[in-house]
Amino acid sequence: MRNLTFILILATSLLAVTPAQRGTRLKDLVTVEGVRDNQLIGYGIVVGLNGTGDKRTTIFSTQSLANMLARMGVAVAPTAMRVQNMASVMLTATLPPFAQPGSTIDVTAAAVGDASNLQGGLLVMASLRGANGEVYAVAQGPVVTGGFVSGRGGNTQSVNHPTVGRIPGGATVERLAPSVAPTGEIRLQLRNSDFTTSSRAAAAINQKFPSRTPIARAQNGGLVRVGTPPEWKEKVSEFMASLEEIEVKVDRRARIVVNERTGTIVIGKDVRIAAVAILHGGLSVEIQTSLLVSQPNALSSGTTEVVPQQTVTTKEEPTRNVVLKDGATVEELVRALTAVGSTARDIIAILQSLRAAGALDAELEVI
Repeated sequence: MRNLTFILILATSLLAVTPAQRGTRLKDLVTVEGVRDNQLIGYGIVVGLNGTGDKRTTIFSTQSLANMLARMGVAVAPTAMRVQNMASVMLTATLPPFAQPGSTIDVTAAAVGDASNLQGGLLVMASLRGANGEVYAVAQGPVVTGGFVSGRGGNTQSVNHPTVGRIPGGATVERLAPSVAPTGEIRLQLRNSDFTTSSRAAAAINQKFPSRTPIARAQNGGLVRVGTPPEWKEKVSEFMASLEEIEVKVDRRARIVVNERTGTIVIGKDVRIAAVAILHGGLSVEIQTSLLVSQPNALSSGTTEVVPQQTVTTKEEPTRNVVLKDGATVEELVRALTAVGSTARDIIAILQSLRAAGALDAELEVI
């Protein structure tokens, strides 16, 4: 077990202001319904590889090359081709909201055949389609892998992942992104659903834009509906910018996250412990087996035998006692557990037991 690492989410004196004086920007808490990224996918051919492309067993690569040459007026049978300098790739890209025609986006190319390396390859013009089947961008350009393969035969050295590459700015947007611009009503979706935060966000918006009828209403824990004031009807973008600047005091659930693999425990500052006594001890049993060889005397009729010898050792550690008062803070919990020399595995077991006993007023998540 690795050394235990505690990460405490606590207010410190390094902050210029207290949490009560300043909240979190609404821009960092919500997303606007309809304003989102869109995933694009396509199929293409990477050429110019130095013998590291697809082999003859990848049939669709030769068919793709034959179809491309046919559109250019060159008729070649797929069976008459060798495609070791080209590779078939799947293309993926993310189309940001409100992307305008002519702007560029990054493209990721991944080999789908048996190509061993895309280093130095050039992607030939390929279309990128959305979920509706429409073409939104066209990609072309050199592939940057960020890795390489050197050597030949059975003596090779590979760095990173050379069968996946990236084309920075390699796709040109040809069609407007299918994003819905906010108009009369703006629907704000909280990234982390919480009724308290949702109601506080609505109250902060109504305080920033006072009117006879409140313009913001918390529909549920994950959605705030905001009506655009009449004076902002023609300036929706400016109104959105004003909304993003509003600060909201966020309410978070008390949560403890433990990672047994790395020995990391993240404990929120709002965790409270009920009055409880913790008794934790350990009994370890170690069994060792040693193999002894029994050799017969010279000129005897005996045979050599291997005789296993087992040694059982039992060690019981003294019980470690921790007493916490009602309403104990997370600092007291950490101090008490570290004082008795608990390991990461011990503390995870203790926290699970506290949760089962109902003495831990927090959500326990093990990752």
